[in-house]
Amino acid sequence: MAVKVRPLDAASEGAWDSFVRAQPNAGFFHLSAWARVIERAFRHRTHFAMAEQDGAIVGVLPLARMKTPLFGDLLASTPFCVYGGPVAATPEAAAALEAHAIELHRTTGAACLEFRHLRLPMPDPTEHGWGMRPPLYWTFRRPITGDADADMKAIPRKQRAMVRKGIQNGLTSVSNSDIPTLHRVYAESVRNLGSPVFPRAYFQALAEAFPGEHDVTTVLHEGRPVASVLNFHFRDEVLPYYGGGTAEARNVAANDFMYWEVMRRAGAERGARMFDFGRSKSDTGAFSFKKNWGFEPTPLHYAYRLRPGAALPENNPKNPKYAAMIKVWKRLPLPVANILGPPLTRGLG
Repeated sequence: MAVKVRPLDAASEGAWDSFVRAQPNAGFFHLSAWARVIERAFRHRTHFAMAEQDGAIVGVLPLARMKTPLFGDLLASTPFCVYGGPVAATPEAAAALEAHAIELHRTTGAACLEFRHLRLPMPDPTEHGWGMRPPLYWTFRRPITGDADADMKAIPRKQRAMVRKGIQNGLTSVSNSDIPTLHRVYAESVRNLGSPVFPRAYFQALAEAFPGEHDVTTVLHEGRPVASVLNFHFRDEVLPYYGGGTAEARNVAANDFMYWEVMRRAGAERGARMFDFGRSKSDTGAFSFKKNWGFEPTPLHYAYRLRPGAALPENNPKNPKYAAMIKVWKRLPLPVANILGPPLTRGLG
């Protein structure tokens, strides 16, 4: 029987997720709940599609369209996620999902279609009319053992010293689902970097969508939260995703201690054997920070198609057209930034 592609519906979510969990090339960002999160938090229309053959799911493609006046019009797999693209059990299913996405790109009129591949897919997308984004984004992934002594020794000496500085400063950590504390710390952190903050409702939606596959690690100094991060857990991987620290955090090495606590807790308490530090842009502080932990950067293979006359979106802080806005944003009072920021983040996925 031929492969057919149809939209995800509520009745198929369980089968979709079972397929994703069974596919080695699939990941956390392919799970069906992302459709609900994106629609609820950002009011974007989602186009999650699955390929079926003989009554069974043989491929999935989580797609959503971000269309905003300031940041353009992007049909992506998956927005607000670092990885995505189609996952298929057969070449026929992969071809059907790709053809579906290309047709959707045409009928919606979106300026750009983007697949956020973690690894370069085969066959090479450039042989089939896709462009490849230059290596702006890099990912950082490394195995961990779950043995605290061994994992600590695997951290390069200078970075290990920063972790121990945090320990000597009396830092402690808690692991829970405290979204309000996370958002307070995160909001201050991104304001200081000149970026708008995501709405707290987005973090709450993530916690509710993935109740057993997330936690919040918060670092305390003398009882005060100084750093916090939202982590995702999938199979044997942990991915610290949204995190930051207050002005006090740098002085007490709280961010260094925080990521060690994520690594230590995930390995010992959840059996994690892969630490995914997420993506960072080249030539940024986050990129250097992750290299200092001994993680080797790997370029992400984002493939795209453009409508005639459209340009590849460059919605990142390295884009010169955002330089003035970043400088102004850093000087905003935090309450003002927290009001103005969330509407802007609809296009920052």
